[in-house]
Amino acid sequence: MDSGTALRELGVADGLLTAAERAQLDADGFLALPGVLSAAQLQVIRDRLAKLSAAEGDQAGIEVHQEEGADRLADLVNKDPVFEVCFTSPRVLAAVAHVLGDFTLSSLNSRAALPGSGHQRLHTDWGEPVPPGDYQVCNSIWLIDDFTPANGPTRVVPGSHRSGRLPGQALADPWAPHPGEVKLLGQAGTVVIFNAHLWHGGTRNTTRRPRRALHSYFCRRGRKQQLDQEAYLRPETLARLSPAARHILGV
Repeated sequence: MDSGTALRELGVADGLLTAAERAQLDADGFLALPGVLSAAQLQVIRDRLAKLSAAEGDQAGIEVHQEEGADRLADLVNKDPVFEVCFTSPRVLAAVAHVLGDFTLSSLNSRAALPGSGHQRLHTDWGEPVPPGDYQVCNSIWLIDDFTPANGPTRVVPGSHRSGRLPGQALADPWAPHPGEVKLLGQAGTVVIFNAHLWHGGTRNTTRRPRRALHSYFCRRGRKQQLDQEAYLRPETLARLSPAARHILGV
């Protein structure tokens, strides 16, 4: 199966993104899509994340990354069918295809910024600078809780994906506030697609509750995935996935 066929079978068609939305992705490097997840989906996801965190304990997230001050889970492709929406949602896939062209899922993880924690330096998700247009990675943040100014939302520097520089090269202190940064705020159920060469980072959660999100992260096809989807894929997962969804995973 080729990518065009896979995307069509998953419902991706011309017109899913407006010209203004495509222009915002190009210029600013990010785009919010409200209402992708329903209230019912959100509750199922919240319940499943809680059960997985309790079951995995200090091993949670170890397949990809563990982080002090944040609860993480990884390899969610294999851990419940409810997470399949994160790599099959048509509007999300349309936005990723706009940024990358031909792509695969790199990883599907969750991150919950804990009270008093969650601040990150400004960074990109690719270790080298790239010229504008030569993009290799694209990420998406699935808001499982509302993102408010106080609970540790992601900050981004609009347009920085076109700079051809990494934050560590351009900034005296990537941990410090940036004069051009904005915080990604929105209601639970929103998905924010962002060019992962955009300078971004978590902020400190000053509330008393964790701030939860899913991250479905994509790379240009042929690039090394953050988690080798074929190596980790369980037989029962393979059996339930459509050929088109398998193509997105690269398996």
